[in-house]
Amino acid sequence: MSENNEFDVADLRREYVRGGLRRSDLTDDPLEMFERWLKQACEARLADPTAMCVATVDKNGQPYQRIVLLKHFDQQGMVFYTNLGSRKAQQLEENPHISLHFPWHMLDRQVSVLGMVEKLSTLEVMKYFHSRPKDSQIAAWVSHQSSRISTRGILEGKFLELKQKFLQGEIPLPSFWGGYRVKINSMEFWQGRENRLHDRFIYQRQGDAWEIDRLAP
Repeated sequence: MSENNEFDVADLRREYVRGGLRRSDLTDDPLEMFERWLKQACEARLADPTAMCVATVDKNGQPYQRIVLLKHFDQQGMVFYTNLGSRKAQQLEENPHISLHFPWHMLDRQVSVLGMVEKLSTLEVMKYFHSRPKDSQIAAWVSHQSSRISTRGILEGKFLELKQKFLQGEIPLPSFWGGYRVKINSMEFWQGRENRLHDRFIYQRQGDAWEIDRLAP
């Protein structure tokens, strides 16, 4: 903040006028609703519509957040991949509770997910790993995610070394690379409205069914 207070973040505001969300707009299943909104986000050409903020908590109760790409979803849950030695993976090993958040600002929409993770099978991980671009496969071998490094040159040098090594043939799946499926317990859909009277609906799992409630903004 400048000394003469020329820039005050409290003054940054706008109205949300892109429409509303009524109960009649909702599907019975939250994943069907999510699929509808995700398609609309893609059609609107939003940058990285599958980008989600993934929140985990360490053993001391300290929360951490980072952006990860959603790679698959179905009735079993939502899937993402990561280095199993990463900070997020270590925290999920100790505490499998997780929160996901999709910030679709250009549509004045948000989707928030709460759930528990389970590790994907080696077959599922291998199938996805070999579908990635070859450079991305090599990058998985290069980075010991969340570990400290002295310079970027170490990464770049290792990448070139492995690129030469794997010039021919299939790149093997690293033993330290895997994925998670988020088993969904609740999913909230948020639509911005004028005068901050936003529309919010939350789906909560009740056995094999979903209970839907409107929340105050």
